[in-house]
Amino acid sequence: MSDEIRAIFRVDRGGFSLDVDLALPGRGISALFGPSGSGKTTCLRAMAGLERPPGGRFTLGETAWQDEAQGLFVPPHRRAVGYVFQDARLFPHLSVGDNLAFGERRVAHAGRRFARDSIADLLGIGHLLERRPDGLSGGERQRIAIGRALLTSPRLLLMDEPLAALDLRRRQEILPYLERLHRELAIPIVYVSHAPDEVARLADHLVLLDEGRAVASGPLRDVLARIDLPSAFSDDAAVVIEARIGMHEADDLTRLDFPGGHIYVSRRMEAPGTPLRCRILARDVSLTLAPQVGTSILNCVAATVIDSAPTATPGQILVRLDAGGDALLARITRRSADRLAIRPGLALRAQIKSVALLG
Repeated sequence: MSDEIRAIFRVDRGGFSLDVDLALPGRGISALFGPSGSGKTTCLRAMAGLERPPGGRFTLGETAWQDEAQGLFVPPHRRAVGYVFQDARLFPHLSVGDNLAFGERRVAHAGRRFARDSIADLLGIGHLLERRPDGLSGGERQRIAIGRALLTSPRLLLMDEPLAALDLRRRQEILPYLERLHRELAIPIVYVSHAPDEVARLADHLVLLDEGRAVASGPLRDVLARIDLPSAFSDDAAVVIEARIGMHEADDLTRLDFPGGHIYVSRRMEAPGTPLRCRILARDVSLTLAPQVGTSILNCVAATVIDSAPTATPGQILVRLDAGGDALLARITRRSADRLAIRPGLALRAQIKSVALLG
């Protein structure tokens, strides 16, 4: 049986409306991304049953939790769905262990999918079980909230901007644990965020929401490489490349290899062959027709122009490139595009000024 997630919701609330028809994969992390007020949280709350859109439909595989055409609406406490809020919402009078046990007790012993000890180990909270939440950091509290949600044995985990209330240090602390969930647990996750770096690091599937509508939905790399999206997304246009560590150079640089060539970053500790996900912003890519001579930019790869489109910034365009099968985006001025005679099929070189490593 297919575990595809289907969500059809229409909400009309005065000045706000939501109208989505989503088909999400039944494995991995699907991110709902968009500016404030785009409908991300409303969509997630409808999935959880915390809101009941008229005429809505929400299914996971053959399991229906809402199908208004059939008169079906399963209340939140009867859905096999775990929900993680922006704030941890732990019980302050209970220990960490008892907070976890609260989630566990919602499921009969025979139906439990995860053991408390294994979840505590996965999230690095085993040493905190006797502590009270008030004495913990924000990152620790949020990991406990995730553990409690998992111990309800959900078939689907919903996460509503779980890092939004944390400072940069705590966000960096918790991201590796979210990646472990992704790697080690066979449970689909719908993840709401307005932070592009989080989405680029975690997501497999991406839904872009704008003013209550899904303007794009598909595999992360495909959606990020589009140049026909609203201005809400074009200003921070970027792509994600899956690379591997090739070798560590003698001058404290590490070479990353990908099908389109190689790029250099500051020395990494991981062994050669280790996969790494990279985010490259369109504004950090320049284009040249000539071989590299006398430049400080180390990262330069052969590419072919696929197409181009205007941006919301007057005088600038986005150029979509093919670099050995990987997509790159470059944001350049229209004058530069005219000088280079940018057109589909043109072979050139993309100079990459900065590469952000994601994990």
